[in-house]
Amino acid sequence: MEYIYAVLLLHELGKEINEENLKKVIEATGCNADESKIKSIITSLKEIDIKKVISEAPTIQAPTKQQPEEKEEKKEKAEEAVEGLAALFG
Repeated sequence: MEYIYAVLLLHELGKEINEENLKKVIEATGCNADESKIKSIITSLKEIDIKKVISEAPTIQAPTKQQPEEKEEKKEKAEEAVEGLAALFG
């Protein structure tokens, strides 16, 4: 997950998402950067519009009065979206 967070942080700050910057962010947290994961993530992101993915992601909203089935269905959809996003980053 730390690699996903690092990518999102670089994106939010308007920094170029490349191997060098991603490695710096990971190492700044005190973790050892895995070069193969970094290369894989950077390669995977070449075809991804991060801004579009974020805008299409479900958001967490304040609870409303919903039927239990509706709540569970929305929770499952959000979990599926997160799993799909996580799969992009290895």
